[in-house]
Parts: sequence; structure tokens; C-alpha cells
Amino acid sequence: MNSLFAFIARQRAFIVFVLLEVLSLWFYFKFNNYPSAIYFHTSNYYVAKGLQLQASITQYLNLGQVNAGLAMENARLNAELTKLQSKQIPTAINYKADSTVASRFQPIVAKVVKNSIVVAQNNYLTLDKGTADGVLPGMGVISPTGVVGIIRGCSEHFSLVTSLLHLDPPMRISSQVRRSGEIGSSRWEGGNTEIVKLFDVSRYKSVKMGDTVVTSQLNSVFPGGIMVGTVKKLGVSSDQTFWDIDLKLATDFRNLSYVYIINNRLQKEQEQLEKTIQAK
Repeated sequence: MNSLFAFIARQRAFIVFVLLEVLSLWFYFKFNNYPSAIYFHTSNYYVAKGLQLQASITQYLNLGQVNAGLAMENARLNAELTKLQSKQIPTAINYKADSTVASRFQPIVAKVVKNSIVVAQNNYLTLDKGTADGVLPGMGVISPTGVVGIIRGCSEHFSLVTSLLHLDPPMRISSQVRRSGEIGSSRWEGGNTEIVKLFDVSRYKSVKMGDTVVTSQLNSVFPGGIMVGTVKKLGVSSDQTFWDIDLKLATDFRNLSYVYIINNRLQKEQEQLEKTIQAK
């Protein structure tokens, strides 16, 4: 306490000066209209700027929560869209799917916690959902823009995804040219992580530059109609039988944040039935 009093005693002239300056400024702005208006306008401007900055920081800090909410909403809308598409598939006859079959695909929202993107290697994703959330090996994984891969292993709270960018064994996706309906198989061959090949499409079938390629209905992992990519390069294979097609992937694997794990509730039933035929 003595030290405080000693400090005040030593600096009393400066302290009195500061107090008088503050008091004089208060009188100046209080009893003069023009300076008072300038002060009011300026202070309001900087207060507004400060509040705007605070709001921007708050919005930025809440982006994670907003993105999670949007991912949940997208999952719900994807489930509804898949159900509607399955109920009425355009064919020569008026086909309507059984309600259980139409609603068999249910998305589970997951966050990517690790992403290995290595050119010409086997690439994996780690997700923050596991068996406790109903995730099982063999389930498909998609992003808001297209196909991602297949679940290969699960723990209670995490799952490991073999992405489409995987060489050993190669990931194959049953695919379809949306415009013409031609069926093929999409596969990555290493190198550019934005390009995959589309195989087994006859050169006598109609394929054009810019055509959209989606997942076909001929699999139990992915719903039909999920984006794979668009035709970027079109040529004829060396055997002159099939098209040599490069697809630009719809999914940006380097910037994945949230994905949807596709739970086909009838997948096990379908695969068990198909195994009975293969065993004969």
C-alpha cells in the first residue's frame, strides 16, 4: 500500500493532467453541438463496425454446426429422392416398386476425420461413425456431389472407407451413361485423382463428350442415379470394340468434409439370394 501511495505521489502531476484533459474533453463535447454531433456519429460508426466484426466471427465459429445441420437435411432429402425415383423407374411398362424396396436406402451422415489422397496409391477415408451408429462393412459412401467408396472396416465409433481412388484391389462401380442408358464399369487407374476410366461400353453405342455418368441400378451398394462423373475424353480402345472413356469425377476427394453412408436395408437379403445361384 505504501508503494502505491508513493507511486501516486511521484506521478501526481501527470495524473492530475490526465484527469483535467478528460474533464475538458467531456465539457468540450457536452456543451458544443458540432463536436458533439461528430463524436456521436464517429462513435456509432465504430460501434457498428465492432458489432459487425463480432457477428462475422460468431458466424464463422458456428460454420461447423451449420454444415452438420445442412448435411443432415441433405441426407433426409436424398432419402426422399431415392425413394421417389425407385417407386417409378421409366420403362416400357408402368412399373412401381414395392414400398419396402423403394425405401431400402437410408443415408447416415458422417464426418471425414482423415483423408489419404496419394497419387497412384491405395486411398482411404476415416469416418466418425461406426457400428454403434449402425454402420457395417460393405455399405456404400457418397458425397453431396457423387460416389466416394465402400466401407471396408468398422470399430464401434469409426469406419474405414476404401475410396474410388484405390488400386489394389481396384474399386469398380457399376455405372450408366444417363442420356443413352448404356452400362459400364468405372475404375481409377492411378495418376490424376480427378479422372477415372469407364470400361465395357461398346463403341457402337451412343456416347458423347459431356455426357453424365451415374451409378446404375445393377448393384446393391449404391442407389441408382448417383453422380460418378462426366465424359471428358472419348476415343476408341486398342481392340476397336469398346470406347476409351475418361470421366472427370463429380466428387472432389481432396475437399471432402461430410459424407453419407448408404444403408441398404435389403442388401444382405439380396446378396444371400444371389449366393445360392452362384453356389450351384
